[in-house]
Amino acid sequence: MNTTPSTNANRKIVLVTGASGGIGEATARHLAAEGHHVVLGARRTDRLDALVTEAGHRAESAQLDVTDRASVEAFASGALERHGRVDVLVNNAGIMPLGLMEELRVDEWDRMIDVNLRGVLYGIAAVLPTMGERRSGHIINVASTGGHRVDPTGVVYCATKFAVRAVSDGLRQETTDVRVTVVSPGLTKTELTHSGGNDAQQDAVRSALDAVGIDSSAIARAIGYAIAQPDDVNVNEVVVQGTAQL
Repeated sequence: MNTTPSTNANRKIVLVTGASGGIGEATARHLAAEGHHVVLGARRTDRLDALVTEAGHRAESAQLDVTDRASVEAFASGALERHGRVDVLVNNAGIMPLGLMEELRVDEWDRMIDVNLRGVLYGIAAVLPTMGERRSGHIINVASTGGHRVDPTGVVYCATKFAVRAVSDGLRQETTDVRVTVVSPGLTKTELTHSGGNDAQQDAVRSALDAVGIDSSAIARAIGYAIAQPDDVNVNEVVVQGTAQL
């Protein structure tokens, strides 16, 4: 993968959701280091402020709740007003409270659908019209290897990630002007296992992460690779996991 800093001609305005930790944070750091300007969104603004301070003039932040359509629209429109364009959206925000279906964690099911799927759709709706008008843009949706196989303790989580892959592939086929990429991480060392769910199941995943999980910077590099391709090249999907993960 090319790690040469972007020239001014290649510099892009990139929106990153869920940027306060994990893959979003790593992506923000990586893209800023590549010379892009990153607009970071999340609920934990204190963490965003620290990232902006670190990245300097290559970053800015805004409070964002991806489950609130108005919040997502304001996030995108604010960037558009300040910069005149949005080149890339990285739909990264996600949660993963695990548990068996029989536990009936319906509130958590609703929350996963709202964050993992509805949040992606809100992001697409917020940027697609102006990207279409410019006939240029790139939407990157972060799914999961859980969108390729179903695990019994993550049925609803996997369902949302299968849906993200379906939305991504369908959108890609609708347009030749906007590039669409779906990135599916395997077990990645993030805070995703701290978002509720069955304690025993979450502990089991954390143990697996210690054994075979990869650093979130690996996913950030994959996102950077997709962005760096020429406008006439679309990276449809990238699956990234540790060599030790089966």
